[in-house]
Amino acid sequence: MRAALVVLALVIIANPLPAQDKLQILAADQEPRTMLRRFLHAELQKHFDARKKTVAALDTADKIHKRQAELKAKFIAAIGGFPETKGPLNGKVTGTLKADGFRVEKVIYESRPNHHVTANFYIPDGKGPFPGVIVPCGHSANGKAADAYQRASILLAQNGIAALCYDPIGQGERLQLLDGKKGAVAGSVNEHTMVGVGALLVGQSTAGYRIWDGMRSIDYLCSRPEIDPKRIGCTGNSGGGTLTAYLMALDERIVCAAPSCYITSLERLFATIGPQDAEQNIPGQVAFGMEHVDYVTMRAPRPTLICIASQDYFDQQGSWATFREASQIYAKLGHGERVSLFEYDDKHGFSKPRREAAMRWMRRWLLNINDAPAEGDFKSFTDEELQCTRSGQVLADFKGVSAFGLNLIEAKKYAGERAKFAGHPSKVQRVVVRSLLSLPDEIPMAKELSKKIHYLEDRLSTHKVVYETEKGILLPGLRFKHIQPKGPPVLFLTDAGLPQDGKLPVWLDEKYQKNHQEIWMFDPRGLGETAPTGKPSKYFGADEKNAFLAMHLNRPLLGQRVLDVLSLLKAINTDSVQIVGVGTTGPVVLHAAALDERIRDITLVNSPRSWLDVVAQPVSNDQLGNVVPGVLKHYDLPDLERSLAPRPIHVRP
Repeated sequence: MRAALVVLALVIIANPLPAQDKLQILAADQEPRTMLRRFLHAELQKHFDARKKTVAALDTADKIHKRQAELKAKFIAAIGGFPETKGPLNGKVTGTLKADGFRVEKVIYESRPNHHVTANFYIPDGKGPFPGVIVPCGHSANGKAADAYQRASILLAQNGIAALCYDPIGQGERLQLLDGKKGAVAGSVNEHTMVGVGALLVGQSTAGYRIWDGMRSIDYLCSRPEIDPKRIGCTGNSGGGTLTAYLMALDERIVCAAPSCYITSLERLFATIGPQDAEQNIPGQVAFGMEHVDYVTMRAPRPTLICIASQDYFDQQGSWATFREASQIYAKLGHGERVSLFEYDDKHGFSKPRREAAMRWMRRWLLNINDAPAEGDFKSFTDEELQCTRSGQVLADFKGVSAFGLNLIEAKKYAGERAKFAGHPSKVQRVVVRSLLSLPDEIPMAKELSKKIHYLEDRLSTHKVVYETEKGILLPGLRFKHIQPKGPPVLFLTDAGLPQDGKLPVWLDEKYQKNHQEIWMFDPRGLGETAPTGKPSKYFGADEKNAFLAMHLNRPLLGQRVLDVLSLLKAINTDSVQIVGVGTTGPVVLHAAALDERIRDITLVNSPRSWLDVVAQPVSNDQLGNVVPGVLKHYDLPDLERSLAPRPIHVRP
C-alpha cells in the first residue's frame, strides 16, 4: 500500500492540472458541435435512398394509386387525425367593402366549436356561381391583410374567381395567446412551434390544426351560393405554400393548386437551411417515406403548378428534382400536362410574377380559359378596413378556445389512461415506453474509445473518457474513482456540460464522493461538448433543429438520449447504480430507470416534472428536445415516477 501511495504522489506531481486550463475531451477534428446533426443526416439519408427505390418501382397506375392511398393514411395518422364530426360553421359577415369589379366581405366562422377563423371573402361582380380559391397566408404578422396576399386575392377576383383569404393561428386577428392586445409569444413562427410542443405531447400537431382550418375554410367557401363547389382551387406562399401543399394532397375537393415558395425536397431542405417551424415538420415523415414531391403526386393527376423563386432560401435544386419526379408520375397516369413549374428570378415572396402565374393556372383549369391576364395597378386595403372583429382579436371578442386550449382539451381525454399506467405490470410499461421512444429491443453496449488521466488529488483519480453508443455518437465523460471505491457507482448527467475545472460540484462531492463512490459524468448527445453552435432559439433552445430532425426519423431526441444511458450502463457493467439527472436530462434518467432495474436510486435536479404542466401553461422554454409525440395518451412524468416505486426518487431544486 505504501508503494502505491508513493507512485500516486509521483503521478500527482507529474500531472498537475493548470488552473487556467478548460476541460475539453473531444478533439476539435472530431467536430463535436456538429456530431448529432451529422448523425441524424446520415440516418435520414438511409430513408431518402430507400424511398427513391420505392418510387422507381412505381411502373403502373395501380401501384401509384396504392401508394397514394397508403401515404395519405400515414400522413393523416402522423398529424393526429381529424375530428370525427364537423360542427356548425356559424359563419357571419361583419362588414362589406366595395371595390372596382369585386366586393370584400369580412367573415368569421368556427373551424371547431368556439374556435374562430377570420377571413376576407373576395367576390367578383356579376352572376355566379364562380370558382372559389382559398388563399392560406404565409408568416405575415398581419395575416390576411398583408399586401401580397391581398393582391393575390384581388387579382383572382378581378379575373372571375372568388378568393377566401383567412388568418392562420398566431397571425392577424388570430393570436392564440394574448398579453393585453399583443401576442404573449413573440412572432408567428414561435407561436406555431409553441402550439406544436403541446400538440405533439397529446398526439396532435400544429400542421393538423392548420390543415383542419383550411378544410373548414373550403367548407365555408362551398356553403356560399356564389361558389361552384366543383371548381375549388388553392394557392398560397411560404407558410401558405406549406398549407397549400398539405391541403392539395389531402382534400380531394381542390381541383387546381399552386403552392408558391415552399416546395423543394426535405433532402435539400435539411442540407441547407434545416427544418423550419412546427407545422412544417410531420412526425415520422421521412421514416415512412413522404417527401415534398409526394404532396404533388398524392393528388395526381389533378392540376398542380409549383411556383418558385430563383433567389429563394428554399432550395431550387430540390424544387426541380421534385418537379422531375412528379412529371414522371403524372406521365405514367397519362396526364403529364397537368403538372408544371414556374420559376422567376427574384427573392422569397408572393411577388407579382408568381401571383400572375397562379391566377393564370386557376383560370386555365377552373374557368377553362387558357390566357395570360396581367396584374394592373390597384390600391390595397388597410388592416383596419379588412378587420373582421371589433377588437382586432377573436380571443378578445369571443373568449373562445385557442389552439393551446385545444391541446389541453385533448390532454384531458386521456387522464384515465395515464392514471392506469403505474398499475400496469412492469413488462407492459416497458413495452409502451420502448415503443414511444423508438428504442431497439437490444441496446448496444457502449464502446470505450479512449481513457486518459486528467487529474489526481489525494486518493481520487479523474479520467477523461470517450464512449461510442451508436456509430458516430461520441459521449465525452469524466470518471471519478477513489483508490478504495465503495458502494454502487453513480451516473451523473447534466444539460449544462461537464464542469470546466474537471472537478465535482460541491453538493455531488458531499453526497457521493465522500462515501468513496465511483462517479461517471457524461454529456448525452447534443448536450455539453456536443451541443450545437450558434445562437439558441429564444424559446426552444439549441435543440430545436435536431429535435425536429429526430422526429422525422420517428426517433425522438429524448429516446436517443435514453439509449445513450442504457448503452453506458451496459459498459459500466454493474448490478446496481445510482443516477442523477440535471435539467433537461431529468426525463431521460426517469425513462432509463423504467427500462433498467439496475438503476436503484434516482435524483432529479431542477428537472421538468410534468408534461401536462407544459400543455396547461402554454409558454415553455427548452422543452422541444424532451417532446415524445403522443406520450400523454399513455403516461405523464409523475406516472412514470410512480411506476418506479419502491425505488427512491430524490428531488433537488
